[in-house]
Amino acid sequence: MQRERNGALWGIGAYVIWGVMPIYWKVLGHVGSFEILVSRIIWASVLTTLLVVFMRNGRNLISDFRTLWQSKRQFWSLFFASTLMSGNWFLYIWAVNHGHIIQTSLGYYINPLVSVLLGIFFLKERLSYSQQVAFLLATVGVVILTFSYGHVPWLSLALAISFAVYGLVKKQIQLDAIRGLAIETLFILPFAMVAYGWLFFHSPTAFLQVDVKTDILLVLTGVATGLPLILFVKGAQTMPLYMVGFLQYIAPTLMLIIGVSIYGEKFESIDLLSFSFIWAALILFAVSKIAEVIQQKKAATH
Repeated sequence: MQRERNGALWGIGAYVIWGVMPIYWKVLGHVGSFEILVSRIIWASVLTTLLVVFMRNGRNLISDFRTLWQSKRQFWSLFFASTLMSGNWFLYIWAVNHGHIIQTSLGYYINPLVSVLLGIFFLKERLSYSQQVAFLLATVGVVILTFSYGHVPWLSLALAISFAVYGLVKKQIQLDAIRGLAIETLFILPFAMVAYGWLFFHSPTAFLQVDVKTDILLVLTGVATGLPLILFVKGAQTMPLYMVGFLQYIAPTLMLIIGVSIYGEKFESIDLLSFSFIWAALILFAVSKIAEVIQQKKAATH
């Protein structure tokens, strides 16, 4: 029980950091979104690689590379996943710094449902009746938003789909979470270095050009990326799966509160209506998953 409680605390810490991250990106609002992205890739790569070495897992990291290379499908699948990750990071940073925090919140609310939908199509998983109703409710919420905006909320859907596909690909590659992130960022690191070099010589950059505070914040993007992941991994090792399902809604909820209360983004009656459908869908979905876990435990004891 104590281990589960500690795991939940680690998990809550991770999701709270992810939830308040828009504030961090807003502080870096004077820096171009693309420069923030390449900084995040570079410093996350440095941090995770140093962490792997510090944990005396350098040999395991090399072994992981060799194992991946032996299976070309897994190697290129992980490369694809790292590309998706980078694209998701860019969309998220761009959205926050262009006044679309509520849309990012919506994207990460929808993400778990998209993940399950991908599981149905690609992993042949099945949905219960209540989970089917949850999907219908979520769809109604997105349709309402579409009519409200006058267009499909592409930004939210792109964030949800890219992260869900990333999760699907990663699910089929067995790697330690920290070493996996190190490899993913190492895959993209050469491209990020070239991009930063191009930016430095062909357009105004913020790093080493604005002030020390900006330099420090850009370097710490690596910590902002790695720290919540490490907390999540520690938590996920000991807390039940259904608890992970509940806790993941902390982050988009905090994003929504921050977008409305701190940065004054519009959240009108029609938005509340559409989000209410999505919240109802998520509650129904979460409750149905908990019921499944309880039934499985009962079946295992008989």
